[in-house]
Amino acid sequence: MEYVVKRIDSLFSVSGQLTPDDLPDVKAKGFATLICNRPDHEGGADQPDHLTMERSALASGLVFRYVPILSSGATDEQAHQLATLIEGLPKPILAYCRTGNRSARLYAAATKGASEKPCYDVVVIGGGSAGIAITSSMLKRDASMRVAIVEPCSEHYYQPAWTLVGGGAYSIQDTARPMGSVMPKDAYWIKASVSAFAPHRRVVLLSDGAELGYQQLIVCPGLQLAWEKIEGLEETLGKNGVTSNYRHDLAPYTWELVRSLRSGKVLFTQPPMPIKCAGAPQKAMYLSCDHWRKNGVLESISVEFNLAGPALFGVATFVAPLMKYVETYGAQLAFQSNLVKVDGPGKTAWFEVADGNGNVTRVEKTFDVLHVVPPQQAPDFIRRSELADKAGWLEVDPTTLQHPRYPEVFGVGDVCGTTNAKTAAAARKQVVIVAQNLLALRKGAELPGRYDGYGSCPLTVENGKVILAEFGYGGKLLPTFPMDPTIPRKSAWFLKARLLPWFYWNGMLKGREWFTDCSSK
Repeated sequence: MEYVVKRIDSLFSVSGQLTPDDLPDVKAKGFATLICNRPDHEGGADQPDHLTMERSALASGLVFRYVPILSSGATDEQAHQLATLIEGLPKPILAYCRTGNRSARLYAAATKGASEKPCYDVVVIGGGSAGIAITSSMLKRDASMRVAIVEPCSEHYYQPAWTLVGGGAYSIQDTARPMGSVMPKDAYWIKASVSAFAPHRRVVLLSDGAELGYQQLIVCPGLQLAWEKIEGLEETLGKNGVTSNYRHDLAPYTWELVRSLRSGKVLFTQPPMPIKCAGAPQKAMYLSCDHWRKNGVLESISVEFNLAGPALFGVATFVAPLMKYVETYGAQLAFQSNLVKVDGPGKTAWFEVADGNGNVTRVEKTFDVLHVVPPQQAPDFIRRSELADKAGWLEVDPTTLQHPRYPEVFGVGDVCGTTNAKTAAAARKQVVIVAQNLLALRKGAELPGRYDGYGSCPLTVENGKVILAEFGYGGKLLPTFPMDPTIPRKSAWFLKARLLPWFYWNGMLKGREWFTDCSSK
């Protein structure tokens, strides 16, 4: 029978009975030490004794230890013995018994003393928009809770304004503040990175080896920009006319390129979904074209928007008004065209282009300016964890935002494997849902909050006008204001460029939940 490895944490795993033939594969899986917790002759002649297993382990390059535990369970002395033993053993460790259960219980007992670790009512992973807002929201509701935020960065960014920076309509300095200045004063800031989760033990493992215990866990680290997936991109970003509004230090370079260009070819790109703020790739194009038009040089510039997907926007209602701007600016659309390689000094980009039959060809295009939106994915420590769904995102119920297998775990923001738009506006609504549901869970009550998939994408179609796209699951329109949402408006520009940044710093991050009616509809 094939053995199955069950991962307890990043350092320790367990399995059922092994045989000598399994040990080369155990070594190949990366384990350094093997511990036998099953007493010899417990299961009859077909059970290899520990001496046989030790010889095979050593032959396979594994360190071997024998710590037999009766089926009645481990004693305190045996737990202490294992705790002392594993300190000096090479990691990671695989322990086995008949089913793996004794080994798991022994490890839990052995680490209990060492894991009289800092334990909080709630641990929040991530100090971005979602993390700061949910912490503030919970502490406003119950200031007695011990809430820790795990966040390694020293700066906090208002990322929605980076598109405006790239269009010359916002100052980059106004998009960043020290993390300490936005951290809720009653929260515990753990300035560290997460390496793994041990949800069965309700523990977060940090990169420095420390552990944090929790009663409830809120996972909101955002997503990861995978620049490395485009060949040649990283070494040319910020020079050779290659830029991106998706990075704080590059958005000003976008504006530098836009305002200095008088003629030439400009390529804008959009990778496969999901990405944060799905409208941002084309917003960069609209603001650039508007500037070139107002300065009388647009006719001398060839503009092309390469989208990996088959449609300009995911909600059909907004496609027609956006197409009017595409036509006004004379931009060319290249659908199912995905950027895969860049030669910055050579001013050349390569795209994989799919036809209607699914055939893919590689197309070479030259450029004077290239605005890149990188592929995006869940952070590595999420993708390799037990909390991930099949696609690597945090698995949550799309309405309650509670993990389906670990009910004490909730998710907020871009990391969630839900179909809503990944925007700060979505996080703003999700924060209220999770705060309500988590506090209900702590009281043993039914979860009251239901998320409808709300997200907002203020589409900056020109400097001074915005199409305010607000929608939920299935593309259902969810406008905040009683106006036609497809019409570009100056008032929506004021909302995007002035009111929302002010509200972000002074409202959302402070736990003030204006315009967040999340009652079930």
